[in-house]
Amino acid sequence: MPNKTDALLSLLAGQPVIPVIKIEEVEKAVPLARALAKGGLRAIEITLRTPAALDAIRRVAAEVEEAIVGAGTILNPKQFDEAAKAGSRFIVSPGITQNLLSAAADSEVPLLPGAITPGEMMMALDAGLDFLKFFPAEQSGGIDFLKALASPFNGLRFCPTSGISAKNAAEYLAQPNVVCVGGSWVAPDALIKAGDWAEIEALAHAADALRRPHSRTAG
Repeated sequence: MPNKTDALLSLLAGQPVIPVIKIEEVEKAVPLARALAKGGLRAIEITLRTPAALDAIRRVAAEVEEAIVGAGTILNPKQFDEAAKAGSRFIVSPGITQNLLSAAADSEVPLLPGAITPGEMMMALDAGLDFLKFFPAEQSGGIDFLKALASPFNGLRFCPTSGISAKNAAEYLAQPNVVCVGGSWVAPDALIKAGDWAEIEALAHAADALRRPHSRTAG
């Protein structure tokens, strides 16, 4: 598990925002992924919230070499397996279960499970995972909660998701235990539906410019 965590961190390294994407039309997936990658956000999470999701992952994995496609909203081992077979390079879940941990243990694809309680975080640590999705972030205490976790769970790192926007992303990224944030504001449904790839690329550029303040000297 620790090696898989390192692999996941290397996939997301240096990317402050992971776009969380809902694809309704498969044909939009490839130009969307290209626009996001051109804007600097190569790693993207396509959520399994629509019938088109798995086909969208397949298309991006096969056709957009510059993108790192992952699957989100994975709830069980069956979905984990389907997403991995579709070409996902990482898997994101809103929660954590023993069945999901077992599925991840048998796969080369790294898992980013969600955790919101100390018990869930301890479960992840027991499984050798120290990089977690903090979900739903704003609704569960947000930055104050992350600050409270920093001392008792000083080895854990998080990707907060839900309620994150261009307005508060930088404050989240300033927290020492935050690696990146997940958000849908860089690819809103209306722009995807309109096929406004130029505007999505511009939003991606702006999101990519967000860096953890204490890491700016590195690059």
